[in-house]
Amino acid sequence: MTNLSPRQKLWVERDGRVVMSDYRLRLLELVRETGSLAQAAATMKLSYRRAWGKVKEIEENLGYALVESAVGGAGGGKTELTPAGCELVEAYRRFKERMGEVLERVYAEEISGVSGPR
Repeated sequence: MTNLSPRQKLWVERDGRVVMSDYRLRLLELVRETGSLAQAAATMKLSYRRAWGKVKEIEENLGYALVESAVGGAGGGKTELTPAGCELVEAYRRFKERMGEVLERVYAEEISGVSGPR
């Protein structure tokens, strides 16, 4: 059983509704990096409407705001993560990293030594 690599998909739910996942994390990270939900959506090849709906869905499932938007003027509008949004992004990133470490360790303990049929 050579050349095998463990993989996992993670997400966090509240009352059976998805609050955070890798997809949602990427969207929020791009908003933070670009200061623009429209640019984040374009980078992910999403419509603005879908991206906005996804952010609103997360906020509704959590019960608090993750982004703040300012209407454009001469320089255009912007969208930024709230402090709570930044905290969620960083916490989920740490969670994901730690789960990857556990996955590697458990894989090494349980699967990597299995040689298959002889």
